[in-house]
Amino acid sequence: MMPKDPVILLSFVNTKLRDEYPSLSGLCAALDADQAALEAALAELDYRYSPERNQFV
Repeated sequence: MMPKDPVILLSFVNTKLRDEYPSLSGLCAALDADQAALEAALAELDYRYSPERNQFV
């Protein structure tokens, strides 16, 4: 289950990307998460996914 709070979600997702998943699509597939909804939630905090860095920046 993914955290609902956007700031905690950002930390959770970036930690998972750093430690466990080589891509955002891989993370979303493994956690059965909606990638578009995740990106939209973090965009509200002005964070965007960087494939080159494999994290939200």
